[in-house]
Amino acid sequence: MNFHEMDTREVEETLNANRHDGMTEEDAQKRLKQFGYNELEEGEKQSALLLFFSQFKDFMTLVLLAATLISGLLGEYIDAIAIIAIVLINGLLGFFQERKAEKSLSALKELSAPQVIALRDGEWKKISSKEVVVGDLLKFISGDRIGADVRIMESNNLEIEESALTGESLPVSKTASPIKTENPGIGDMENMAFMGTMVTRGNGVGIVVGTGMKTAMGQIADLLQSAESMTTPLQRRLEQLGKILIVVALLLTVLVVAIGVLQGQELYTMFLAGVSLAVAAIPEGLPAIVTVALSLGVQRMIKQKAIVRKLPAVETLGCASVICSDKTGTLTQNKMTVTHIWSGGSEWTIDGVGYAPKGHFYKRENRIEPKNDKALQQMLIFGMLCNNAEIKQKKDEIIIDGDPTEGALLVAGMKAGYDRTHLLNQYEIINEFPFDSTRKMMSIIVKDHTGRRFIVTKGAPDILANISDTILWNGKRQIVSKESTAHIQGAIEDLASQALRTIAIGYKEISASTVILDEKEAEKNLTFIGLQGMIDPPRSEVRSAVKECKAAGIKTVMITGDHVITAKAIAKQLGILTKSSKVMDGKTLSGMDMEELEAHVEEVSVFARVSPEHKLKIVKALQNRGHIVAMTGDGINDAPAIKAADIGIAMGITGTDVAKEASSLILLDDNFATIKSAIKEGRNIYENIRKFVRYLLASNVGEILVMLFAMIMALPLPLVPIQILWVNLVTDGLPAMALGLDRPEEDVMKRKPRNPKEGIFSRGLGWKVVSRGFLIGIVTLLAFIFAYDGDPEKLAYAQTVAFATLVLAQLIHVFDCRSEKSVFARNPFGNKYLVGAVISSLLLMLVVIYWEPLQPIFHTIPIVPRDWLMIVGLSAVPTFLLGFTYLARKTK
Repeated sequence: MNFHEMDTREVEETLNANRHDGMTEEDAQKRLKQFGYNELEEGEKQSALLLFFSQFKDFMTLVLLAATLISGLLGEYIDAIAIIAIVLINGLLGFFQERKAEKSLSALKELSAPQVIALRDGEWKKISSKEVVVGDLLKFISGDRIGADVRIMESNNLEIEESALTGESLPVSKTASPIKTENPGIGDMENMAFMGTMVTRGNGVGIVVGTGMKTAMGQIADLLQSAESMTTPLQRRLEQLGKILIVVALLLTVLVVAIGVLQGQELYTMFLAGVSLAVAAIPEGLPAIVTVALSLGVQRMIKQKAIVRKLPAVETLGCASVICSDKTGTLTQNKMTVTHIWSGGSEWTIDGVGYAPKGHFYKRENRIEPKNDKALQQMLIFGMLCNNAEIKQKKDEIIIDGDPTEGALLVAGMKAGYDRTHLLNQYEIINEFPFDSTRKMMSIIVKDHTGRRFIVTKGAPDILANISDTILWNGKRQIVSKESTAHIQGAIEDLASQALRTIAIGYKEISASTVILDEKEAEKNLTFIGLQGMIDPPRSEVRSAVKECKAAGIKTVMITGDHVITAKAIAKQLGILTKSSKVMDGKTLSGMDMEELEAHVEEVSVFARVSPEHKLKIVKALQNRGHIVAMTGDGINDAPAIKAADIGIAMGITGTDVAKEASSLILLDDNFATIKSAIKEGRNIYENIRKFVRYLLASNVGEILVMLFAMIMALPLPLVPIQILWVNLVTDGLPAMALGLDRPEEDVMKRKPRNPKEGIFSRGLGWKVVSRGFLIGIVTLLAFIFAYDGDPEKLAYAQTVAFATLVLAQLIHVFDCRSEKSVFARNPFGNKYLVGAVISSLLLMLVVIYWEPLQPIFHTIPIVPRDWLMIVGLSAVPTFLLGFTYLARKTK
């Protein structure tokens, strides 16, 4: 129901509540049985056992298990054990990641107040928040967390911080008056208080209108449960690859066995050869190498102040086409800062950011000393005196204890060299009239060291201007005129257009005998001094990060609960909002269905005054348009959209536990610019994955074709099954893993994001695999034919020569895989890990050939020196033939 539209008496009647005596214990128990406890529900949890077994249902894992069975049939038990170990490790990693991710709701539940003060049977009692029912009257004071959704009945200077729900950094003044605005957002409901929000000032009484899942917090919990976790592009690519490989493996097994049997070979021998090729066609090490590559990427990300909670997240961020970013605390510092001061026709600007009291004052770009200007001096001193905030040092951080607006006034004064403690030795505060949301002002009576008394007032500019009959103009008091009123109004509008929140300051001198009984008497006939304009400033490094993301083809979209004017101003400063892009508010968004939003979503760069449901809707619309969406945020209100996005990014410092648990990536420094580093890392990891997929498959194609061509030509088997398995598991593995450590190419951040529908074999990778594999197969077969020379007694020697040629051709080819262009496009020795891996594989090959104990196992015979010239020459052909072709094209 629209309780915000009703007056307080109507709310009481509707809920059958008693404002004077509260709920009876008997009625409370009845309602508790009817509506349930005031707590957030959790969806059905999958048992740990089922969750563990679900890790083994993807296609690639089934392929690996099939490879294990084949290795076991061949008697290669070490290989089978190694493959099973890989499967189990991958399964356990996935299991623990998913168990960790399910903590989102637990973290959310902790935000509800453990105890509240409720009116029961005519007495205020402290009760458990879960026992609160609709109709209960709750009392709350500064520092309390609201225990349920309530309609405010009484408000005494009540301000509530709602950033976790709305994203707004400033506390909201609350009132008991009805609100008639059509479809107001949470941030506009000034007569409502919501579960999980915090009282920062004053006190109030409210009647409970929603509990548990019927609260605004409950709606977020429901969205969090229903938001689907997306599969990543990498997962989809590997599944696609697994399906291709299993089909290829089965076809090749049948083909080789059939050809061999038709040519008179023994069925058992051909079966062994066929299944050996099936194992060769499936790169068992691929998932392990992918995991290692991602894990190493994660280690590099930690050094750049980002923690990856889910391994595929690094790669996913690398192909993100849109970053949806929360404003407060992500693009901005979440620290109110005075940047402009206006008084009597003069305007000053102040630099310096955050709460650090370091900065300079400027007038028309000329640096000035604030203590030399009387009007500016008064603005700063009175702003510090009419103030209840305190600045505290907490470890290496300066924090504000109190209202952020008052904190900003203190910092502005400190930048001019003033200290509040020192000022209070010069000025004695005799009386204070606290801020009131109806008056929208605060006043104090002070006495200076000479005995003169002043009333100092600060508050809403339009109200303070109306109660002032004089204005300070060029250091002198003048009667307020139409002209001066127009100047004040113009200054207010000018600062507001820059998204600055304005506070006005006025004063009047009173005699020692004047008795001021109340605020009405104090706040009249004032002299209007001027305005202080403040803003939550953008992070200094964000603009360049947004620019680099744009160069990389990634659009940054601001999604905030803040006002449209503020959002537009910040977005323009950061380069997010351009002439061609648009701004959309929550009200417009609410009136659109998904189809309408999808039609406009790509034109919009700023969404303002939005709710959690809106954020989720925006993410879904962008995903439906084919985008890979990254969603950043820090509040509870961001959690559902963070979870639903292709990659969710939470802030490590200001982020709530709920946001962190829903995310895939956590930024330790809350720095939007860190995302740029993550994108670069993600793109490089995917390119490295393509490199070792190319290397592994080209090598495997070479192995398959040399066997297949030999069968077709009625030649003996060029390789025995154990040699194929050795090449596949040892020689392929080390270099492939080293490719995962390759540094990014120079233009990695100048390319457009990958199309999410792009297959693993796109951009010519399929052709490279087939062409290089074909050449590797041909040169290996030629080496076998030259060494065999039709003599059956030379078969074992010829098989050893073929084995050496195949290994060497693959190890030379690995350097070609470092670039999409050619082996000559990059320094072949630029990856020291790859050089080490190739040397290790060469030594292992020589051990198998020349160490006598291994020769019977691998069916090898020592190769004479002259044949090494042929082996090296033929092995170099696949890589250098295509490399010289590239150089010839480049020269033209």
